[in-house]
Parts: sequence; C-alpha cells; structure tokens
Amino acid sequence: MRNHSLFNDNWLFSAQKLSLDAPDDHFTAVTLPHTNKIFDHSNVNNQAYQFISTYRKKFSWQQSPDEENKLIFLDFDGVMLACEVYLNGRFLLNHLGGYAPFSVDITHHLQDGENCLTLHVDSRERKDIPPYGHLVDYLTFGGIYRDVYLRQVNPTHIDNIFVQTTNVVQHPRLTAEIRLSRLKPNLTLEASLVDAAGQEVASLQQPVAAQTNRLAWADLPDVVLWSTETPTLYTIQVTLWENGRLLDTLTTRFGFRQAEFRADGRFYLNNAPLPLFGLNRHQTYPYIGAAAPARLQRQDADILKYELACNVVRTSHYPQSPHFLDRCDEIGLLVFEEIAGWQHVGDEKWQALCLDELETMIERDRNHPSIILWGVRVNESGDNDDFYTRTNALAHQLDPTRQTGGVRDFLGSSFLEDVYTHNDFSNGVRTPTEQPHLITEFAGHMFPTKIWDHEERLIDHALLHAKIHNLQLGHAQIAGAIGWCAFDYATHIEFGSGDRICYHGVMDIFRLPKWAAAFYQSQQDPAQKVVLQAATHWTMGDRAGGGNNPIHVFSNCDEVEIIIGEINVGRFQPNFAQYPNLPHPPFTIGGLDAYSAWGQSQFYDLRLIGYLNGQAVAEQRIASNRLPKRLELTTDTSQLYADGADMTRLIVRITDEFGNPLPYATKVVTFKLDGDAELVGENPFPLIGGQAALYVKARHQPGAVTVRACAPGMMDTAVSLTIIPAPPLDNRQIL
Repeated sequence: MRNHSLFNDNWLFSAQKLSLDAPDDHFTAVTLPHTNKIFDHSNVNNQAYQFISTYRKKFSWQQSPDEENKLIFLDFDGVMLACEVYLNGRFLLNHLGGYAPFSVDITHHLQDGENCLTLHVDSRERKDIPPYGHLVDYLTFGGIYRDVYLRQVNPTHIDNIFVQTTNVVQHPRLTAEIRLSRLKPNLTLEASLVDAAGQEVASLQQPVAAQTNRLAWADLPDVVLWSTETPTLYTIQVTLWENGRLLDTLTTRFGFRQAEFRADGRFYLNNAPLPLFGLNRHQTYPYIGAAAPARLQRQDADILKYELACNVVRTSHYPQSPHFLDRCDEIGLLVFEEIAGWQHVGDEKWQALCLDELETMIERDRNHPSIILWGVRVNESGDNDDFYTRTNALAHQLDPTRQTGGVRDFLGSSFLEDVYTHNDFSNGVRTPTEQPHLITEFAGHMFPTKIWDHEERLIDHALLHAKIHNLQLGHAQIAGAIGWCAFDYATHIEFGSGDRICYHGVMDIFRLPKWAAAFYQSQQDPAQKVVLQAATHWTMGDRAGGGNNPIHVFSNCDEVEIIIGEINVGRFQPNFAQYPNLPHPPFTIGGLDAYSAWGQSQFYDLRLIGYLNGQAVAEQRIASNRLPKRLELTTDTSQLYADGADMTRLIVRITDEFGNPLPYATKVVTFKLDGDAELVGENPFPLIGGQAALYVKARHQPGAVTVRACAPGMMDTAVSLTIIPAPPLDNRQIL
C-alpha cells in the first residue's frame, strides 16, 4: 500500500554552502516551508537572498517486512531556484527550476538506522533558468519554500490520474486515464466515483491492458455541476490489484464542468456566458518571501473570492502552490495558470527547461476544475513562433480539454494559441481583432498607489479599475479583464518605488485594502455581503483646492444617504450614466461645497447609510477630527496547528473612533508575545499608512498565545490564539 507523509519537520539550515560532513552545530533548526532569509517588508535587496545554502535532515529508517521491495521517494513541491540532492553522501539529483515539483528516488540509497539528507540550494538569479535571463519585475526569494513529502509505493503503482468530463450539461460522461509505473501481467484496476458527501455513486473494474489505461463511464447518475457559485467536487478513487492483492490506491478531486472561450468573444461555463472579472496574484509575502504555509496560500484564494469578489485569478507568472489551487477548486475561483518567465526567451537549453516545467505543471494540475486556461507563452515576450508552436502542441497533447493563452503586451503578434490574451495598458480598452480576446493586465504600473498617497490618487486609482471593468463588460468581443494586480509586491531595483515595492495592488503587501479594493468588493451580490465604503478621508486639505467635493462611494446598495453632522444632505443613486455596464456602479455625490468647513467654526462628522429596497442595511461613520483613537489588533484565525510552520496575520491598525484606518498615523508600535510561538516581522514596527501586519507562527507545542501591542499615546490592546495539536495530514482542515 501507498504511504504519503509530510517531511517538513526537523530540518537544519545554514546560509552557507557547507560540506556534506560539516558538524550539525554549524546549522540552525528550521521547519519547512522555509525562506533562506527573513526580510523587512520593504527595501528588500534581492542580492541578500542570492546565495547557495545548505539544508540537512537526519532521520531514522528501519524497513519493516511489509515494506520490503517498496520504492521510496522524496517529493519536493518547490525549491528556489536550483538544488543538488545528496543522501548519505551520495549525489542523487541536480534539479533546475523553482516553481515545478520534482521527485527523488531514494530507495537504494537508504540505510538501516540514521540517514542524512542534504540539499545544496542555489537561490542565485541564474540566467540559464526561467524566469531569469533578463530583468524580472518580481522577486523569487530562496529556500525549500514549499512542502516536502515522503512517499512509499510498490514498484508497480499508479503514477498519474487524468480525469476528463464531457457533455456535462446534457448527458455527463466521465473518463479517467490511469498511468502505471510499469506493466505486469494479471493486473486489475478498480475505480469508484465518490460525491461531495462521501457516498459512492458509480464504480467500475477493468483488467490492465497497457501502461496507460482509459476508464470510461458512459452512463452516470445525476451529477451536480461545478461552477463559481456551486463548486461541487467529486473524487475518483483508483485501486490497483495483482491477482487479488492490493498494490496501490490513489485519489484525486475534480468537478463536472465545461469551460470554453468561444469565437463570439465570450467565455462560457457550463454553456452559460460568464464575464470574467479578476486580478493577478503574485505568490510572495512580506518578511517570508514565497515560503507561505498552507493557511496563507488558501487565504489568498479566499481574499480574491470573498473580499475582492473576483471570479478569476491569473497566477502571474509561474505555477503556484497546490494549496492555493486546491482552495480555488473548493470555493469556485477560476484560474489562468501560466509558465514561468517575464519578457525574455532564452536559448535552447532554457527553452527545454521551460517545456519541462510546462509538462510538469499540466500533469500536476489538470484535474483542478478551477483551471480554465493554460498560459503557454512567457509573459510579455516577443514573438517566437517555433518555441510557442511547441508549447501549444505540448499543452494540447497533455490536456486536450483546455484551451491555451499566450500573454503579450502588444497587438498584432502571432496568434498561435486558442485565446488572445493581452496586457492592455492603454488606460482604456483597445478594440480587439483576434478572437477570443481576454485582457490579462491593466492599470498596474500605469497608476502605482500607496495606502498613504493623497486622497485624489487613491480615488483615481479605484476609478481606473472601475472604468476598465465597465468598458470590458460592455464590449461584446472581450471575454473579461484581469487587473494588475491583487497585492503590492517586492521587486528589483529597476522597478517599483524607492523602497523597492511595486505599489500596483488594490491591496497593500499585507493584503489590506486600498479604496480600489472597495470597488472590487462592491461588485458582488449584496445577498452575499453588503458593501459601503466612502472614498474620502473627510478632511479639508487632502485634495487640490481643499474640500471633499465630490464624494465617491463604493457600494452594492441601491441608494446611499449622506448626513453631515445633523444635516441630511439627501439620498443618492449609483452613477449608471458613467458606468452603465457595472453591476454596481460607484456613487458620485456632488454639490457638497455648501457643507465645506472653510470659514466655519466647526467641521462635522460624516455619516453614510446604505439602502436596499428602501431598507437601511449598512452604515459608515467617519470622524471629522481624524485623531488617533484606537489601536486595533486582530488575527485571521483563533487557532493554529502546532506543526512549526502554521501562521496567521497579526493585523494592526490605528483608527478613528469609528474604526476607519488613519493613513497619516505614523506611530511606532511595539509587540510582546507570551506563549510558545514567534512573531515574524518588524518589532517595533514604524507604522506608516495606518495599517500593517506581522505574522504569528506556531511552534510545536500546543497551548495559549497572547500578543500585546502598544504605541505612544494609545491604549494597549491584545489578542489571543490557541495552538492545537496538528492532526494527521489526511484529516487536516485549514479554514
């Protein structure tokens, strides 16, 4: 039988390339995922992670009788950017590329008793490995930054399952290609289809005829389709038998759904047109680079779906974490996943690495119902018909069920893919000629915006996103638009602001909202969540010329009432005249000059009330004095697993008396943690912009943890968490 277990604990790390026999006291103890260096959230120097480090793990091994003749593999989800793998002093593998998983067969190199695994991890930005070769507008960071697993299987085992669903709307059919590690006589495959409730709804049995076998269910019971609104998942469990002896069992999740970009320019999910509305996502985080555990990976999907109301995300510009993709499946967030790179195509060896990574990405991820498009062109690269003919052919060979896209930043390029994917930075919408057509980036570097920028820039940033989505939703030949981007991110010195951050996100680097995020939030159905956010600091001197006229409000209410002090200014409707194609246009509320504080003895608080069908459903109040009144401290969860890797955001805000963050609050916040956990981030933290976050990271001991925050002139505040024992991998639920 198969055994698959996490291999993340009890590693040792050195920021130097040490010899295989270096003493253990030259290392420090770490748990994976791990970044080779912790940074401040800004001013990240990419030179600081560009070194060769050493990871070591000593583990005991004693083969039991029932494990005789089994194969033992180490499965690495991601090591940045290249690595050499040694076991007990023997060289096993040199792997190039940081985004694709790889496996190492250690069967014949294990010894009874203690074993010593060593990795030399090369995190230099090597020009021979994608995405490098030229300038890159993001950082890769370094280390064994994703999970590692130990896998034990019989020599004859299930190597891969590829699930395909067809005709799902009229008469659903299901096939599964089962690839075996090798072919032997007297093998039988059994497969069970299990619904979301864990009930078997169909099964079949078939003798093995080849190394790759095709199982087909022509007649199925009624199934529930996977969609963005009802992301229903099914499981196929495949077992392999030899003369009645169980050799292996492997399961995979999938969904019954049909996703297609059509020649009329629109995208269809289950035969229904669905306008695509989304954002790009980089996998990097403050402090920890790309080494985020499962909870943070999954939370990014939740933020995109539930906080930003997106129905699609582009994994710019590389394959991303399985935890992120799993969560996209579970919540119904569509995914455009692409190969690694940025504007550069290298030589034949470079291209071969890219093709290998494309193959690995598709074979790993093609059962995810959330993935609707394979990106087979290096982002914003020039035409290279020979190379991109090969990438397209490989994608269609490995997965004939999905279309391909190739992201370019200029019109008129060679159209070799199925979907013309285009980064449009015209601050409008160019009329497409190629079909189908998907806008894959807009805004971004055309309008970088910091959370503490002056009010007019924050407003214009949000309205630019509103403008482009309004235009794309009104264009019959555009399938959708994916804005650049969800979150601010660290970058190279050639890009970004003076602190080496690209402030392109609708949220900051901590995943905390700018006003552009409020626009995205406001486009969701109010039955899911009512949104009411005024885009104003409610001060007299933040805009050129002073005052607050007009006020822009992002809301999915059908009316907004404005009250200044005791004066009821009136009720207002969304600005459909300017944004006729948005589900919920911004409110543009003018005529407020009469309520200016210029020359008046008092400036009054602002109150907004949102109405749906005549009923008050939301309220926001903004204090006119804008004085710091509260130091707020929150976390995203009240529990963490005691696995040495689990972590959650520790969000700190300085707000007015009504809970609105104060972007000009510049206090130094100091944190104190009690309990068996650690803080990851700057402490003390010189807060700029009124909001920021650190991380609380669990260790291996269950118990209570309290974090207290203090700042000059503010009342201390605290938050508590509970560290609980980590359950087995198969039973772990991260919410």
